[in-house]
Amino acid sequence: MSEPVYRITGGRPLRGSVPVAGAKNAALPCMAAALLTDEPVLLERVPDIADVGNLAEILRALGAEIERDRGAGALRISAKSVNRGRVSDDLTLRLRASALIVGPLLARHGDACCRPGGDKIGKRQLDIHAYGFARLGAEAEAAAETEDAPQYLRARAGGRLRGAPILLDYPTVSGTENIIMAAVLAEGRTEIINAATEPEIADLARLLNAMGAQISGAGAQTIVIDGVDRLHGAGHALIPDRIEAGTLAIAAAITGGDVTIENAVPAHLTALRAKLAEMGVSLESDADDPGRAGSIHVRAPGTLGTLGKADIQAVPYPGFPTDLQAPMTALLTRAAGESSVQERVFENRVSHAAALRRLGARIVEDEGRNTLKITGPAELHGAKVAAEDIRAAAALVVAGLAARGLTEVQGVHHAERGYENLHEKLAALGADITRLP
Repeated sequence: MSEPVYRITGGRPLRGSVPVAGAKNAALPCMAAALLTDEPVLLERVPDIADVGNLAEILRALGAEIERDRGAGALRISAKSVNRGRVSDDLTLRLRASALIVGPLLARHGDACCRPGGDKIGKRQLDIHAYGFARLGAEAEAAAETEDAPQYLRARAGGRLRGAPILLDYPTVSGTENIIMAAVLAEGRTEIINAATEPEIADLARLLNAMGAQISGAGAQTIVIDGVDRLHGAGHALIPDRIEAGTLAIAAAITGGDVTIENAVPAHLTALRAKLAEMGVSLESDADDPGRAGSIHVRAPGTLGTLGKADIQAVPYPGFPTDLQAPMTALLTRAAGESSVQERVFENRVSHAAALRRLGARIVEDEGRNTLKITGPAELHGAKVAAEDIRAAAALVVAGLAARGLTEVQGVHHAERGYENLHEKLAALGADITRLP
């Protein structure tokens, strides 16, 4: 079967209102958290994306029962009969988030292993996960990816895990989540120092606390977990997807559009909003209170070169998100002057630069520093381009919206792993975009 393709005829300003789905990066750890109890967990506002479907298959392979109502965005997971067997590598290699099954299975059953896959954007080593499990009393090992084999994460405990202070060398998001899920059933107190602070971690903690966990400080750099004997079922509505909201805001800006983004949390996009405002994009919000969802109204000048340049460094939250670095690079090609983008989270997340050059962008790579120098404004033109990961696909779609003529984006199955109905939402805003199966 052929891969889907997006065909885009650019030059149309986006106008109207568009809703944001639940967060992909909250859905996946919350789904994994359902493995911690034998009672049902009901998740709401779950995005209808491929990565959710892939993780659901993994949970079913472990013995979980899953009921999915796509129309209502609901997912009911019952892990009462979860087995301890290893899941097929064919399933786990589909996504990086498969590593998140290890923490819950270790806590509940004392044994877990996984070979996670996902986008080829850097080493994404799992040694911090293994270190955290070892601090909790498990025997844990992690192997980096090689030419002959994918990454590997395994942990085993002879009895109940024991709480401990855990200092992370780097504030890894998935590592923080995995360690939290292992620690909620451990005996005693666990303190995670230099934890990741992304909003999705706080959302996971809200679900776990609703299930009976005792977690404080999630969303800050120090998280305290007092272990409990068992967890019970709960219901939980996911936070809105800040990366989807940010991508839509960038799409509005690159087309000189006038778009209202509904069901977003503006406080989760502080860094992006600051950079867009610096470039001359007007942003208004009705919900600046932390954690409160509302709308963001984006208005941008439509004349080429009227946007100002900006320098971006992709760093851990609350800095500029690495997941918005590629779409932002596309926007900067239309700004006047020389802009720079430095990727400081993943060492191989600039693959979109070559494809953007095919569309007419003037981008020079400094591979040693993982930095892009962008000279604008560039009059982008249509071409056939291919995406190699989720966010690169979003960047090429964004660029295609502004490019003169026809752009054909291949590899959009990557985008569909992380964005719910992206092409339909853009078309509803006036974009000339078609999905060819």
